[in-house]
Amino acid sequence: MDKKIRVLVAKAGLDGHDRGAKVIAAALRDAGMEVIYTGLRQTPEMIVEAAIQEDVDVIGISILSGAHMTIFPKIKKLMNEKGLNDVLLTGGGIIPKEDLSELKKIGVGELFTPGASTVSIANYIKDWIRSHPRN
Repeated sequence: MDKKIRVLVAKAGLDGHDRGAKVIAAALRDAGMEVIYTGLRQTPEMIVEAAIQEDVDVIGISILSGAHMTIFPKIKKLMNEKGLNDVLLTGGGIIPKEDLSELKKIGVGELFTPGASTVSIANYIKDWIRSHPRN
C-alpha cells in the first residue's frame, strides 16, 4: 500500500482568518492525505520546524495578509537551510498574478488563488508527489 501523503497546512504571520485553511485541510483529508494543521499566527521558523518534526511531504501556506512576498521566501530559505529540498512548498490566498511568477522563480510550487477547486489542489499535490519521489 502507498504511504499516505503528509501535508502540513499553516497560517503564517498575523493573518487571523483560517476558514479557507480549514476547508483545504478537510478536502485534502477527504482526498486520502494525512493533514497536520498548525493553526493561526505561525512564524516561518515554527512552520519549518513542524514540517521537520512531522516528516511531511508538503507544506501548504494559506496567506491573505499581503505578506506573501516576505513569508514564502523566508520559509523557502529555511527549508533549503534545513535540507527540505524534497518537500513541496505550495499554498494559496490573495496573491497578485505578477507575484506568482516571482515566487515560482525561487522554487515555490503552484499557488492557488480564490476560486481554485479543492480537487485541483489535491490533484496537483498528488501529481507533484508522484513526479518527485522522496528517499
